[in-house]
Amino acid sequence: MQRGRNRRHAGDAPRRTEHADVHLPEPGIHLPWADNAFLSAPARFDSYRIYSTSYNLDTGLCGASWGLEGTTVAPVFLVGAIANGVPRCFGVSSLSIEGAESVLSPLRQDTPRPDARNLLVFAREEDPTLAGFRFWSDVNADGQGQVSELGIVKSSSAADIDFRVTRDVANVLWIEPVFSGTRMQVYGQVDDLTGIDLAPESGYATTALEAVPTYGYVFEIIEGLTVHYGALRVTHVGLDYVIFDWSFQTDFGNPELVVRGGLPVGTGTGSAVSGAR
Repeated sequence: MQRGRNRRHAGDAPRRTEHADVHLPEPGIHLPWADNAFLSAPARFDSYRIYSTSYNLDTGLCGASWGLEGTTVAPVFLVGAIANGVPRCFGVSSLSIEGAESVLSPLRQDTPRPDARNLLVFAREEDPTLAGFRFWSDVNADGQGQVSELGIVKSSSAADIDFRVTRDVANVLWIEPVFSGTRMQVYGQVDDLTGIDLAPESGYATTALEAVPTYGYVFEIIEGLTVHYGALRVTHVGLDYVIFDWSFQTDFGNPELVVRGGLPVGTGTGSAVSGAR
């Protein structure tokens, strides 16, 4: 599997990996990075090592206890068994055939979050029992998003839904916030739900917005002292229903909304980290 085996420059540390990105496909975090350590000295290159630690969203710093996630000869790695809503920090080093290891690449952080595709919600005027949507209902109060607690379609008359779909006399379908702490805004036209990366800091309102195919919408949900963010992208608008993709961040106060669904992400997500404590 290894791409270089000729021994030379014994003992020298290999070149530092220039940068790493984080993508979020199911069922973990996908890490690609620049292949410069191999390209600069293929005869000396042995492998890459991927490390992770905790990340503090409030301080913007990575934790001090780094653990090895794995090794690879390719400039890409999938980190599995990652819990939703738990921020993680990542770094990559390169190893030479002599056993010398570089310092870590610039650090990157991201937070996995749940999502789903092609959810159908009826207009209230067509079926009021299936016209409401709630991103997350933490029934067991454990702070973790179980499958049964996420993406709930229910009655449009329920006071705890985040929004309902309504149809006016001109047959236009609208997305209307319902819960007292839910506000929303148009994010703009996006090619995919992955195009909605970070939730805006301001600009939210309780005003109903027209459901338009290919447009993204971001939700700010304030419940007690906690703030969560959700997003959806409308894929189809019919006479009686709306179909959309959605994502939700279970880590309170965390604005990162790029999904970790079944499709690869086209661009790097997360953000660079200045250092560790």
